Amino acid sequence: MTAVAALPPCIHVVDDDAHFLRSLLFMIEGLGFDAVGYSSAEAFWQALPAAQPQGSCLLLDIRMPRMSGLELQRRLHTQPVLPIVFMTGHGDVDQAVQALRGGAVDFLQKPFREQALLDALNRAVALSVQAQRQQARQAQALEVLQRLSPRERDVARLLALGHSNKEVARQLDISDHTVHVHRQSITKKTGSGHAADLARLIGRAAPDELEE
Repeated sequence: MTAVAALPPCIHVVDDDAHFLRSLLFMIEGLGFDAVGYSSAEAFWQALPAAQPQGSCLLLDIRMPRMSGLELQRRLHTQPVLPIVFMTGHGDVDQAVQALRGGAVDFLQKPFREQALLDALNRAVALSVQAQRQQARQAQALEVLQRLSPRERDVARLLALGHSNKEVARQLDISDHTVHVHRQSITKKTGSGHAADLARLIGRAAPDELEE
């Protein structure tokens, strides 16, 4: 049986300089990545490609007409699976610092060396894969947590916070026996009724619930 080759990470490149964009796409493909070009931030925003399981990132020019790279970054703040590497020209250091504060992985000052580009893209792609795995774990944990009834979820939360059955019963104004019954049901639905396991489960799915 022939093994299926892994797909290369996809690099989305946004730059309004058509000649530079073509050259950069050629360079990126030569480094072993897939590359897709966009002539403006608006074009990328309209396309808004989905994250790729093999990893992807956005290589973004910081200074462009109409929508700037920083404005696109602000619009994409809810997309952690698409890390951003900015490209800047001379005199854009202040904007680059602003981009890093906004969550960018790195910035490259034009003209940049091929090795510097490769290093930045590898870091961004690794973060993309990591973020997708984290999202998958969160979704899986949330699916398990949603099997619980509202009352079972209350009990599970208090157990995860380290409270005993008696303390849970007192806080929820129910009997010890009822807590025991709920705990058995929680164990059946989630695979464990231990406080540490429940804390991990809730911490992945809904970490805010572990705040007292």
